[in-house]
Amino acid sequence: MSDSNGSSSGDGGGVRPPVGIDELLERVRAGYERIEPQEAYEAALAGDALLVDIRYAALRERDGLIPDALVVERNELEWRLDPQGSHRLPEATSHALRVVVICNEGYASSLAVQSLHQLGLRRATDLVGGFQAWRAAGLPVV
Repeated sequence: MSDSNGSSSGDGGGVRPPVGIDELLERVRAGYERIEPQEAYEAALAGDALLVDIRYAALRERDGLIPDALVVERNELEWRLDPQGSHRLPEATSHALRVVVICNEGYASSLAVQSLHQLGLRRATDLVGGFQAWRAAGLPVV
């Protein structure tokens, strides 16, 4: 039996109650280790991580870009980074690729990482605090 919101009122339906975004982010982030700006910078310099900026164009134009980061709009991310995909970027060479997803403040990137994990990119992570934390840490921006 369902109530007016469509949720199950019985205990045998297996339907989970709706979850708020804060709880969803907490659950998603519990599944991987996020990376701080300085560590991401050093990993990228060493060639151990691919930085991927998913911010939309207006934010990139307003705030600048991280040098050598790939710009991939959020709505194209999975298609561009799936090593098995026909629309993948040349850098999407393997499921073992360490990807650091960067959004503006570190929220949308967490949800994007969950999607990349579902594609088998288990080393994908995101930048704590996003681009704004990168810039506040005094790391390069062009």
